[in-house]
Amino acid sequence: MSLEPSKIKALCFDVDGTLSDTDDLYVQKIVKFFPRFLFKNPDHAARRFVMWIEAPGNALLGLADTLHLDDEMVAVINWLSRHRKHADKKFLLISGVDEMLKALHGKYPMAVVSARDEKGTMRFLEQYDLVKYFDVIVTGLSAVHTKPYPDPVLLAAEKMNVPPENCLMIGDTTVDIRAGKAAGAQTVGVLCGFGEEPELRKMGADEIVDETTKIIELLGL
Repeated sequence: MSLEPSKIKALCFDVDGTLSDTDDLYVQKIVKFFPRFLFKNPDHAARRFVMWIEAPGNALLGLADTLHLDDEMVAVINWLSRHRKHADKKFLLISGVDEMLKALHGKYPMAVVSARDEKGTMRFLEQYDLVKYFDVIVTGLSAVHTKPYPDPVLLAAEKMNVPPENCLMIGDTTVDIRAGKAAGAQTVGVLCGFGEEPELRKMGADEIVDETTKIIELLGL
């Protein structure tokens, strides 16, 4: 796969692991429980574990993607989104994301396309004053089906008045890549969240970057 920047007219961003970071203090506390003889990269394993705890919906969707249980797991995620209580959690922002969004603002229509519920998504965006950068916010219950189905990406494209094939879906999991590809969009996988490079490439990611902020370079800005 190879990215074609000239075709990109709008950007779609996942949240957890793409814009929102995990708590590195928790990672430092638990990394000792991930011995090197069992884990090739204990720091990375501990980080993914903390992210799974902080964003269980993403972990469940990733598991469903592996086991081909999309319909069943999406139903579970939707039920949890509607019924679980919302804690006053403080989110963390991936370093450089604010500056990246500021640089992209006005150059491309931009959308949030998250499997997270609306309240959680808005709390994160409002905490860091990021709402102003986005033209559209699509959350877990905005469309009939959530990711890995194409519905959320198609909805974001429609609301931005941009054909899906001219959108770029940016996310850290196979769920993001599948949703983007199914919608006809180009996709970029980021390695600062849940996903691993081999699985993202296997799902057809057009490009892989270490950090979300590298999107600026991919777009030639």
